[in-house]
Amino acid sequence: MRIEIWADVVCAWAYIGKRRLERAIADRDDVEVVWRPFRIDPSAPVTALPMDEAMRDPLMDEALRACAPGLTPAENRVRISEVAAAEGLGPWRGASWRVSSHDAHRLLALAHERAGSAVQDALAEGLMHAYFIEGRDIGDRAVLRDVALRAGFAEGPGLLETEAGELLTRELLLQGKARKVRTSPSFVVGNQALAGAQTSEAIGDFLAGLRRQPDVPAEVNRMRWAESLMEERDPLGALTLLRPLLADFADDPAVRILAARAYFGSAQLNRARTVLEPLVEQRPDDFYVRMLYGRTLQRLGLDAQAQPHLRLAVAASD
Repeated sequence: MRIEIWADVVCAWAYIGKRRLERAIADRDDVEVVWRPFRIDPSAPVTALPMDEAMRDPLMDEALRACAPGLTPAENRVRISEVAAAEGLGPWRGASWRVSSHDAHRLLALAHERAGSAVQDALAEGLMHAYFIEGRDIGDRAVLRDVALRAGFAEGPGLLETEAGELLTRELLLQGKARKVRTSPSFVVGNQALAGAQTSEAIGDFLAGLRRQPDVPAEVNRMRWAESLMEERDPLGALTLLRPLLADFADDPAVRILAARAYFGSAQLNRARTVLEPLVEQRPDDFYVRMLYGRTLQRLGLDAQAQPHLRLAVAASD
């Protein structure tokens, strides 16, 4: 069984959830844990800002209050410290820095790809220990280097100096969005999910109650996720996930129609037209394709060319 933890390493509940999951699966030898990226603070700066200074920003204060309704940020920090101590995480310093976790997520994605899930899990532990227990800035490449070496991922620091993992991390973030991951942490097995740092007992019950699911080809999942991103009004994200399918299944009508929708949705109208023109010829009775083609021509200012296709599409829907 593969358990994906979609979480941000600057999220205290992710560290607490890690400990709770570890207890829930302590007696099992059939589980692989894989860390996936989630960003709780996408606008965090690349250069770390001391948390005390960051807290003076009214927007930051408002966001923290939204995370813990009914508690002030200071009260919430005390609450988290108490929960962390009860889970054996300490001495707890909490978040000392507001900083982007992008490079940390890139390092985690590369660790899984290059060294496997055990090294990746050790790296996740090291990153959160450095951030919450040692009070270190995990946006600092020197800190990331130290944590990677301690976790046994010696090639990681060198990879961070390149573009390695950038597309992989972006794709994973899009997959999480497409799969409706909304909370850090979320424990996901296939298409079944448990949101939040639930108790070990709740996690155990979740795992015990999982239904067996059929294996789904990777390309089918990509199509589903791209469709989901279109529903989320993220056509550029959909195109990112469609890129490998457009290379490997360029003649598949379903792939091409979805790509055309994404091009249309992102105002790449000439690209949409290029994809749709041959489809109209190949599928003259597909009135959805005609409608999309007609609307594309219309937005390009070619109303006279658009009208026959739009009329046919409207007539077919009556």
